[in-house]
Amino acid sequence: MFLVSRDAQLMAEIILIIEDEGKFRDLLSRIIENEGFNVLKAPNAAAGLKLLAENKVAVVISDVKLPDANGVELVKKIKDQFERVEVVVLTAFGSIKDCVKAVKNGAFDYIMKGDDNARIVPIVKSAAEKARLDIPAKPLKKQTPQEYSFDYIVGNSPATQAAVAMAQQVANTETTVLLLGETGTGKEVFAQALHKASARYDKPFVAVNCSSFSGDLLKSELFGHVAGSFTGALKDKKGLFEEADGGTLFLDEIGEMNLELQAQLLRVLENGVFNRVGEARTTKVNTRIIAATNRKLKSEALSGKFRLDLYYRLAVYAIPLPPLRHRGDDIGALAEFYSATYAKVFNKPVPRISPGLLKCLNEYPWPGNIRELRNLMERLLITSHGEDLTVASLPADFFEDNVTGQDDSFDLNELETRHIRRALHQTNGNKREAAQLLGISLSTLYRKMEEYHI
Repeated sequence: MFLVSRDAQLMAEIILIIEDEGKFRDLLSRIIENEGFNVLKAPNAAAGLKLLAENKVAVVISDVKLPDANGVELVKKIKDQFERVEVVVLTAFGSIKDCVKAVKNGAFDYIMKGDDNARIVPIVKSAAEKARLDIPAKPLKKQTPQEYSFDYIVGNSPATQAAVAMAQQVANTETTVLLLGETGTGKEVFAQALHKASARYDKPFVAVNCSSFSGDLLKSELFGHVAGSFTGALKDKKGLFEEADGGTLFLDEIGEMNLELQAQLLRVLENGVFNRVGEARTTKVNTRIIAATNRKLKSEALSGKFRLDLYYRLAVYAIPLPPLRHRGDDIGALAEFYSATYAKVFNKPVPRISPGLLKCLNEYPWPGNIRELRNLMERLLITSHGEDLTVASLPADFFEDNVTGQDDSFDLNELETRHIRRALHQTNGNKREAAQLLGISLSTLYRKMEEYHI
């Protein structure tokens, strides 16, 4: 159900840190890498600009005080040369004047060193999302067709096939669709398949995550703005509704949208018209809406936390997407799909997934759903060297908190299986050391591994 349809879904965005203080630069790098981003580091402006020219950077985090440049002026230089790159400014001096000037020069936001540590990750994620949205939408006819079709959705479980059947029925209509499901269940992929199977297939497909922006910024992203309508609005900008005109706009995490913006969205759904921020005249579009949420949206609408009229307008045709733990054999099929996908990305042979690892994957509850499985397989392919993927290949945190089984289980075979798996992981797959750790002979360990299919 979750397919890899574009480079941004295979490889994380690149974040460039320009900071002359080595320890802080490394600390910031670790924080951002832990969120799944790729990080480049530069000690000065010259090195940073060189890396920008050589790499597809999404976000730059730059100190104000650099040995060879003023970070505020550097913002303008970066935006002039790399318009779609977002810049976040760091300052240890708390200079509001510098921060305001940086924003006027085009900076996405600013962070005070030491005071705003909790803001670093949300700001970087929002900036990366905005950088992604600033890439002009391309008609899907220019992409590889099967990457967006229902045929490319992985999984033959009854739950998966039921969701696909519902989607195929509504795809070639103008009906608004609401996709319901936990985070990571593949809602954007279903939205892409719905678009590909519609009469709008050769028009733009544009996606936005509503939780990545504040209310005012999301309003500007959706409807656009005119120059001078707010601080930082240096020129007229089309909104996503206009970018998707004739095609499809996918509103992910629609439940995060504030009530004021919901009223404006309802107007577009009803009449196809809206106003850019700062503009009196209306703009008319013909854009199909597909929305998605991981919330119980009807309950929130009935309790007043979401507009009830908008809910009924969005939920004309609702499709529930099943969590991965309810998809049976799809787990193995998806693991093999991502194994082959990332083997190609990293130019490695496709490894075999051992029966023991497959059993372990099937027992795991997958709270992060398909996205979590995809990330795990990417990690395993990075660390593999052509050998089979086994239980010992799994990272240590996979076994934390006894997630592969129930804490109250009294089944001796299950407990023993999990205990052996942990020992193998602790010893990086060294069976002799694992046997010593378990206090059993090597031959006993081999016998138990064969018995439990580890």
